[in-house]
Amino acid sequence: MHTKTTQQLWLGARIHSLFFLLFARMGILSIVLLIVLGIVGFLDHVVFSVVGWVIAIILVFVEVPLTLRVLPRTRAVNSMLLFYEHCILRSIMYLVFSVVMFLSNILNGPTPLIAPAVALILTCLCYLAAGMLGQPFASSRVLGGTMDRIV
Repeated sequence: MHTKTTQQLWLGARIHSLFFLLFARMGILSIVLLIVLGIVGFLDHVVFSVVGWVIAIILVFVEVPLTLRVLPRTRAVNSMLLFYEHCILRSIMYLVFSVVMFLSNILNGPTPLIAPAVALILTCLCYLAAGMLGQPFASSRVLGGTMDRIV
């Protein structure tokens, strides 16, 4: 019979204790990369640069709660916000966005948009891990959220 060693138990406890939503803040990095590298590659890859900017705008509203104060709070906006309060659903959203950015590199050859694609997929994995571990969604007060400490 196979028994777990203390090192395996320690590693499993450490992974389970990580608050993956802190690492999911890489979504902010993705926003910056999408905007900056969209500008850098605009003349060569117009379509995917514009798509990257649209994704960045969507992510700003999803990741930075402070920006939601400019939107009128209708039933549709509230239902959209509740939809993205679940880590697994955010993970799926980031996966779709990363696939779109990876497509820019497949269709157009190597572009600077590979960096935001990698950041988007890493954020996707962090949200997926948080969702699989059952960690509740938390937003940082620095970005206009409701939690002082999320550690």
